[in-house]
Amino acid sequence: MAIITGTDQTFGDNIKEGLVLVDFWAPWCGPCKMIAPVLEELSGEIEGKATIVKVDVDNNQETAGKFGIMSIPTLVLFKDGEPVDKVVGFQPKEALAKLIEKHA
Repeated sequence: MAIITGTDQTFGDNIKEGLVLVDFWAPWCGPCKMIAPVLEELSGEIEGKATIVKVDVDNNQETAGKFGIMSIPTLVLFKDGEPVDKVVGFQPKEALAKLIEKHA
């Protein structure tokens, strides 16, 4: 499944149903660049269980502010529109898969 690009305008629709792992990131962030291929690989493995949405904090400050994103990458797991878990910093694929399984 393809990773979705979220914006301030689409974010509510992006997270309203099911499990959604949101990656708050920025193009200039080194650890964000490191986690990108991990998320690409994970997206293929969690198909049907969860969706991945990437939100560029520079271009979508309203959404980042709403969820108190202070450092990036921050990954927030939403279930039916509500945040249920959060991790900050680079995470290995296994840790992210466990995070999703915990709430599936």
